[in-house]
Amino acid sequence: MGNYHHHQNPSAFKLDQNVISDVCNLYDADGLYSIDSTKHSPILGFACDGFPIYGAYGYANSDGSGGVQRMESGYQLRALSQRVQGPDVSETYSLGYFREDYEFVSQVQEHFLDQHNGRFSVTPDYPDGTYVYFCTVDQNWNSTYPYAVGPTFYGVYANASVTSINENTSNYLPDPEISLSENANLEVLVFPNPTADLVVIQAQGVVKEDIQLTLLDLSGKIIKQSRIRKGQTLAYFDVQTVYNGMYLVRIDYGIRFETRNVLIQR
Repeated sequence: MGNYHHHQNPSAFKLDQNVISDVCNLYDADGLYSIDSTKHSPILGFACDGFPIYGAYGYANSDGSGGVQRMESGYQLRALSQRVQGPDVSETYSLGYFREDYEFVSQVQEHFLDQHNGRFSVTPDYPDGTYVYFCTVDQNWNSTYPYAVGPTFYGVYANASVTSINENTSNYLPDPEISLSENANLEVLVFPNPTADLVVIQAQGVVKEDIQLTLLDLSGKIIKQSRIRKGQTLAYFDVQTVYNGMYLVRIDYGIRFETRNVLIQR
């Protein structure tokens, strides 16, 4: 039995300057967002209250002035050794392990964010300003609490799909001169190989259409199926219950496909 969940990578976006964890290296973030300290970060997504989430850097001042600055979390570690809801601070459960380890401290400088991990700000996408969240990192570009959105939302949490937008947008239509195979001409990685429990399939580029994935045995029998959806980069097969041996991963791009050998070995 499983449940949808987020992976918080302490090594932020694979560009951290001082590695503190490799626990999420399996979920490679290269290509999704490359931190650039000289530019205002792009929009990475939208929170459930409808406000945009940017990367680590924004304008130093909320009116768009002051150059580009790393946005900093207003939260800091509390001085405690015993927790109310969690176990006592220890080598196993060090300070920073739980949410209750942090407290919000208001700062004067504008590049420090509020308790929601955002602020009202002018951005390249919103020249008149709007409330925005930022993905916070430390000076070594390791993720810092509360990472994206704080313990509470700034706006109304609607938990609903967006059915319309009021902003000006650009519509990107497929070029009729580009075939489906060219449009999906991506390098795809299949790893680890050999593997004992998990086969990861990762696209190295923009996935413009769903990529169908099939795990087959050497007789052609379908063992599992999955897909990399449009706009995403990876999918995986859980093979903990699959017998040892050589298998095939079939990668369908639409009008063409390729196969990769993968060895399950324990």
